Amino acid sequence: MALNERIITEAILTEYFEKFKECLDLDVAIVGGGPSGLTAAYRLAKDGFKVALFERKLSIGGGMWGGGMTFNYIVVQEESKHLLEEIGVPVKHFRDEYYTADAVACTTTLASRACLAGTKVFNCMSVEDVVLREVNGVKRVCGLVINSSPVEIAGLHVDPLVLHTKFIIEATGHDVEVLKTLVRKNDVRLLTPSGGIEGEQSMWAEVAETNTVKNTREVFPGVYVAGMAANASFGSYRMGPIFGGMLLSGEKVAAEIAGLLRSGTY
Repeated sequence: MALNERIITEAILTEYFEKFKECLDLDVAIVGGGPSGLTAAYRLAKDGFKVALFERKLSIGGGMWGGGMTFNYIVVQEESKHLLEEIGVPVKHFRDEYYTADAVACTTTLASRACLAGTKVFNCMSVEDVVLREVNGVKRVCGLVINSSPVEIAGLHVDPLVLHTKFIIEATGHDVEVLKTLVRKNDVRLLTPSGGIEGEQSMWAEVAETNTVKNTREVFPGVYVAGMAANASFGSYRMGPIFGGMLLSGEKVAAEIAGLLRSGTY
């Protein structure tokens, strides 16, 4: 066939902006495309909710691509391997209750399953602020302020755009970027012991894995934390290249938000 460059451009623009317009009102906006965010996106989209995921980088997957120190295998434990088996990733028993999986297979398959379930992914897009509303004296986050990552990186003074959402999952990892902005710009207290971001502690894999799931919860009205953002918010440890807790965190946050959306109690 004879190719027409203008038609190619029209196709890309038409499809992209249709997707963008569809996501101006969401059930769940997920910030950060690492393993916990992707797992939550897959589960929520599979359950029929309107989900979009926003990732600052060109690629999604977070730190899972590189396994440990670029050696691209990950480890999961017995209680979490069902999440990889569910999406069709081969899991190999190593010893005791430790299992290994190819990091690239995990990342690409999880991303694919999330997209095919209906998640709309916006890569190269940064979240620079949140939308706040006050109802009956209670402040709640109800939207995201977004901009192009290249605009952010270049430091250009370009105004952002806004979308509304019922829930936000803060899954930006160690940096908890959404929460930092929320706390820095507003006179608010988080649902943490100090009312602020407790901060991430050093490596202690056993405690960190347990606490990643334990700390996956609402941190501010309308905002849930998942993955390493949960431990950084509530003051627990890092765990390194074992990813079971990250996957279980995504499963937990998806189940909790799905329950609230179904009941209409939010």
